[in-house]
Amino acid sequence: MALNMILSRRALFRMALAAPASTFLANFALRAQSVRRMVKITAIKTLQLDNVGDGCLVKIETDSGLVGYGESGVTPSMARTGIATIERDLIGQDPSAIERHFHMLSARQYSFIAHIPTITGIDIVLWDLAGKILGEPVYRLLGGPIREAVPIYSHGGPRNMLDASECRDWAQKAKASPEGFTAYKFSFPDSIGSSRSGPFFPTLDGSNLRRIAKGYANLRTALGDEIDIAMHCTGQFDTMSSVGLCRAIEPISPMWIEDPLPVHYSEAWVALKRSTRVPLLAGEKVEMVRGFRQFLDNQALDILHPDVAYSGGVTGCKKIADYAALSRTPVGLHSGPSSMARFYASAHLGAAMQNFFKVENVIGEHRGFKEEMVSGKKPVVRNSVFALPEGPGLGLQIDEDGLKKHLAKGEPYWA
Repeated sequence: MALNMILSRRALFRMALAAPASTFLANFALRAQSVRRMVKITAIKTLQLDNVGDGCLVKIETDSGLVGYGESGVTPSMARTGIATIERDLIGQDPSAIERHFHMLSARQYSFIAHIPTITGIDIVLWDLAGKILGEPVYRLLGGPIREAVPIYSHGGPRNMLDASECRDWAQKAKASPEGFTAYKFSFPDSIGSSRSGPFFPTLDGSNLRRIAKGYANLRTALGDEIDIAMHCTGQFDTMSSVGLCRAIEPISPMWIEDPLPVHYSEAWVALKRSTRVPLLAGEKVEMVRGFRQFLDNQALDILHPDVAYSGGVTGCKKIADYAALSRTPVGLHSGPSSMARFYASAHLGAAMQNFFKVENVIGEHRGFKEEMVSGKKPVVRNSVFALPEGPGLGLQIDEDGLKKHLAKGEPYWA
């Protein structure tokens, strides 16, 4: 692209940013129409980090020099395969036509059915680019902010929940941490329950459930009443075991039980919901409104828990939240072992969702210092909330050295 075109575009961005806040969007929308038509997608690339367990970074380059970042909920080899089938629909296109791209990519059936976790990564990048083109954070493009900071929950716990003193020691450290988390979820350790036998977890028996009840009671005693406790499962149990788990932890007034049953909707979720007063949360591997609709229509979940890098990106998750709002169902966001791209995208969604609940923490040693991929001032959680990212788009400033430090073994740099 000619140098004068790049310079004129930069001058337009500066002029727009200097406009009064009350007239910024209206003035810039008029002035930026021709600029938006100038910005075209030129390349889509991916990268795998060694401290991200269930996804890969996605980058889209444009002929303007603007670059957007996001995260897909699959490995880079899977993402690259998916991108190869759809990039012909994106290269040379205007990145700000997000709704059109979302429909074109997610509705395809021939010759390959849409692979939603790959499309979600692209959708996040397009929102990042749209914000950078308009000079606005994503949450403002989504109609926010409804809130100035987003509530965060964390995870962890003692190695042996059956040891009351170990629970007390862990609780003291948790309460003294600078993040000030007010909610934790605790995984299902082998020490207090049944372990995998072949491809399935066996049905839990009374002995398993009594140990689970004791372990979570120890946590409640150690943490007191001011910190919420949730149980973290991974879709491994049958209905009978799930009912038993809910009964075992009900005395501690848990915040939720997560994914006790296989993740996709079945009548087992309705049976579980009717059998317990423990709030049910699920959804991190459920795709789009169509995946959540039966949960909502049948009142099978108390809290939805989509993952922005898997369930439909920013566009898809906003649609999920809007559908859930019709029945006043809260929506949290799974973030788990992700990068800061997914976490930042979740924060923007959390700022713009009326029915938002909490997002999962990814910052700190427990999650592998994901914040090292951010240049400048490192993001932090304080008082169990995360301040909205500053800057246009996702507000994510990439530290190239941080990426290279955590580049997965054998992974090319942005292939």
